[in-house]
Amino acid sequence: MSDFEIALVVGSLRKDSFNRRMAHALEKRAPKDFHLREVRIDDLPLYNQDDEKSPSESVKRFKGEIAQADGVVFVTAEYNRSIPGVLKNAIDHASRPYGESVWAGKPAGVVGVSIGAIGTAIAQQHLRTVLAYLDMPTLGQPEVFIQMKDGLFDADGDIGEASRKFLQGWMDRYVAWVKMHAKPRRG
Repeated sequence: MSDFEIALVVGSLRKDSFNRRMAHALEKRAPKDFHLREVRIDDLPLYNQDDEKSPSESVKRFKGEIAQADGVVFVTAEYNRSIPGVLKNAIDHASRPYGESVWAGKPAGVVGVSIGAIGTAIAQQHLRTVLAYLDMPTLGQPEVFIQMKDGLFDADGDIGEASRKFLQGWMDRYVAWVKMHAKPRRG
C-alpha cells in the first residue's frame, strides 16, 4: 500500500477526453509513495436531496473512495466557461447530507486541458470557489491552464516532452502540499 492515496476526479465522461489523458500523465509523475487512482463519477445519479437517506450504491462507493483518500486532484474540462455538470453533481453527492461532507480537510489540486487559448482557467476559478466552501485546502501555484495542441501527449499517452518538466514541477508542489495538509492515516 502507498503512503498516500490520491483520488483523481476527472470532470469529463468522454472515453478519450484530454483531461482523462492528463490524469493518466499525472499518475506517471507521482513519486513511489503516492498512488493516484481515478474514481468513477459516470455512474452517479443526478443529485436529489430526497435520496440522501437511502443513497444509491454508486454514491456510497464514491463517498467511500473520497473518504479514504489522503488528497484529491480534480482534472476538469471547461464547459460554457464553468465546470462540467457531471463534476458538480459528484461534488454535491460527496458533500451531503449537510454535516457529512467527505471533502473537508482533503488537500486538493486543480488542473485542466482545453482546446481554448486560456485552457480551463475560468472553470478552475469556479471550482476553486466551490472547494473553498468545502473546506479543502487547495494548491494555488503553479496554476495549470493547458491548451490542447499537437504534441501535448506522446504516443505512449504520457505528457509530451515540451510540457513534462512543467507538469512534474506541479506534481512536486502538490506532493509537498499533501504532506503538509493530509491527516495522518489511522491503523
